[in-house]
This record gives sequence, C-alpha cells and structure tokens, in this order.
Amino acid sequence: MKNTAILLFSMFSIFGFSQNKSDDRLQIIEDKLAIKNVVDVFSNLADTKEIDKQVLLFTEDGVVQSYNNGQVSSNLKGRKELKDRFSAFLDNFQTVYHQNGQQTIDELTSNSAKATSYCLIILVGKQNGKQLKTTLYTIYKDEFVKQNETWLIHKRISNFVRTEVEEVFPIGG
Repeated sequence: MKNTAILLFSMFSIFGFSQNKSDDRLQIIEDKLAIKNVVDVFSNLADTKEIDKQVLLFTEDGVVQSYNNGQVSSNLKGRKELKDRFSAFLDNFQTVYHQNGQQTIDELTSNSAKATSYCLIILVGKQNGKQLKTTLYTIYKDEFVKQNETWLIHKRISNFVRTEVEEVFPIGG
C-alpha cells in the first residue's frame, strides 16, 4: 500500500498533476459560469421589468454606456440612475424579450473579468397609435468585479449595432 502511494505521488509529480491545478481549473469554470449567469439574469429581470433586482447586479458605482450606430446615446452611473433610466425606458413597452447568444470571457483574474456577449432584444409597444416591434442587435462589452464572492457588473458598454422597427398586428387582426 505504501509503495502504491509513493508511485501515485511520483506520477502526479512527474506529469505535473497537483491538487492546486485542479482547484484552479475548477475555480475558473465556476467563475465563468457565474459571469454568464449575471448576464442571463440581467436579461431575465429586464424581461419581467424587475428593475430593483436588476440594478443589484451592478456595483454601487456601476456604469452603462450605450451606443447607437457608433454614437453615444447615454452614459449612466450608479444604481439609482440606472434604475430610473431603465424603468423609464421599459415603461414604453408591453413586451420585453432578450435572447442571449454567445459569450466569451476575454480576461479573467480571481476578482475581475472582461467579457463580450451578444444579445437580440425585442421590444413591443405603442407609438403614435401603432403597435411597433423594435428589434435591437446588441453587443455587450462588460467589466466585472468579484465582491464578497459575488460577480457584479462594474461597467457595461451596450453597442446597439442594428435597429429594426416594424408595425405588428394582433393575431387574427
């Protein structure tokens, strides 16, 4: 038994296996999943218009900069401003739908990360007496920080690369 333990220890040493490397890989996987979850929960809360909960996914001094066709359209800072502006915007729509796509983690340390995420956003609301569907093709560039073992968005750049607006009619109408 003692010889088996020595042999296994020797194999782990020779081939570079260690508990620490395994722990590091597991932590990286956990962090990547947690970061993806923050992005997905953000979208789910937007769809249900639970803005009070949504802004808690940001740091206290979180920033959201939005671009439409390469031009800055808004620059928000802090949870209160985020809540006020997100709420006012979403009040214009009866239906809000986010579909998240691919995400890449561009940088990752033990307490910070940068990621790129793609999202298709559909908004349906009345405007000038017409029911309109707005489709936004969006790329998020996010910077995250880990505070108290929780990943939060510190800065989000929302790049609305394409916007399509069309009139929609009720089924059977």
